Amino acid sequence: MPRQARAEVDRDLRLLQSQIAEAGNRLAATRGQGGPDFVRNAILGPLKDKRTATVDRIALAISRTGAPRPQGLNGLAACTLADTGQGQKDQGQKGQGQQGQGQGQQGQGQQGASPSPAAGNGPVPEDFVDITKVAPNVPARPRDGHNASKGVFRTRCGVNAEGRHNSDNVIVAPGVGNGAHHTHDYVGALGVDAFTTDDTLAAADTTCGNGDRSTYYWPVLRDRTGAEEADADKPGGGAEGNIGRILTPTSASLTFVGSPRAKVVAMPRFLRIITGDAKANANGGANANAAWSCTGFENRVQLKDTYPICPAGSELVRTERFQSCWDGRNTDSANHRSHVAFADARGNCPAGFEAVPQLVQRLTYSGLAGSTAFAVDSFPESLHKPVTDHGDFINAMPERLMQKAVTCINSGRRCG
Repeated sequence: MPRQARAEVDRDLRLLQSQIAEAGNRLAATRGQGGPDFVRNAILGPLKDKRTATVDRIALAISRTGAPRPQGLNGLAACTLADTGQGQKDQGQKGQGQQGQGQGQQGQGQQGASPSPAAGNGPVPEDFVDITKVAPNVPARPRDGHNASKGVFRTRCGVNAEGRHNSDNVIVAPGVGNGAHHTHDYVGALGVDAFTTDDTLAAADTTCGNGDRSTYYWPVLRDRTGAEEADADKPGGGAEGNIGRILTPTSASLTFVGSPRAKVVAMPRFLRIITGDAKANANGGANANAAWSCTGFENRVQLKDTYPICPAGSELVRTERFQSCWDGRNTDSANHRSHVAFADARGNCPAGFEAVPQLVQRLTYSGLAGSTAFAVDSFPESLHKPVTDHGDFINAMPERLMQKAVTCINSGRRCG
C-alpha cells in the first residue's frame, strides 16, 4: 500500500464495513418481506453498487500515487447471503461472506425491530460535543462596499407541522421514487415529490403566507430513544436505517439577505440550489456546509462535523447558508452546483457570476437538552453523520414577489 494513499484507502475500507452493516440492518428490519427477489433487488443489488463505487475509489487512490492501478477489485463488490436453512432470519444474523460475519449479527433477537444506534448505524458518541465547551468565535463580516445590499426579506412558510414527508429528491433524482434514501421535511409548495415539474410547481398551493410557491426541503431530524415512526419498515425510513420519531422544528426561518459588495439581481424562476453534501463523509467534505449550534450559544464556533449537546433551556439549531452567486444563465447544472457559487471571504462573486438574494435557513428543535439520542436522516452509508446535513431549494416565487424581495434587499429595508 503506497503511504500517500493509506489514509484515503483506510477511510474507504471503513466505508465498505459500514455498507455491510447497513445491509445487515436492513435485512433484519425487512425480514419476511418479498422473498429472494426482494433481497436481491432491494438489498444485495444496491449493496453491490455501493461497494463497486467504493473499491473503484480505492483503486483510483492507489493509482494517483504513481503505483500500478490494482486489477480485479470489482470482483470483491458482490455479496451473498449465508443460507443455513433457517430462512431470511438466519441470513440477517450471519451476514454476507466473511466480512459480514459479526456485522450481520446486529439483527439477532430484534424480531424485525429497527436497528439501534449502537448497532453500526451511527451516530457514535464521538459525533457529539458539549456546546458549552465550544470556543466563542464570531467571524468578521466582510466590510460593506459602497454598493452593498443590506436589506432582509423573510418568507414565512411554517414548520411542516402537517408532516408532509417523502424520501424523493426532485433536484438530484427527478422521476425516481425514494431517490434520496432518506426522508425530507417540506415547506412551501404543496405536493412536491420526484415527479414535480416546473409547471406543477408554478400551479401548486403553498404553505407560505405571501404566495411563495418555492419548495424548501431538508432531511428530517429524529429522536432515536426508541419510539418508532410510521415509516419504521419503509424505504427512506427504517428499512434504510433512518429510525426513530421524526421531530417537527419549533421554528423554521427562511430569510433572504444581500451582498456586502453588490446589489442583488432577481433569481430566475425555477433556479435550483443544493447546499451541503448528503455524502460528505464519503466525498471528503469539500461541499459540506453543515452548521450546528444551540440557542444562546450561536456566537460560538458553528459545528460542522459534530452535533452539539445543548444545556437545559436551550434549543438545537441547524443553519444552512445557500450559495449567493449565479452564473446569469442556467437554472441547474449537471452536478447541480456549477451554476451557483459562494462569494469569497470579502463578499465578491466569482468572475462571470452575479449576486442574488442569499437564502439563510435556520431550524430550531426543542426537547433535546442533554441528549445524544438524535440524528439527521442520511443515506444508509452516511451513518447519520452531522457533516452530511444539507438543504434543497427551488425558487418558484412569482416574479412580482421576487422583484419585491430584490427591491427590499437593495434598499436596505427589512420586509416580509
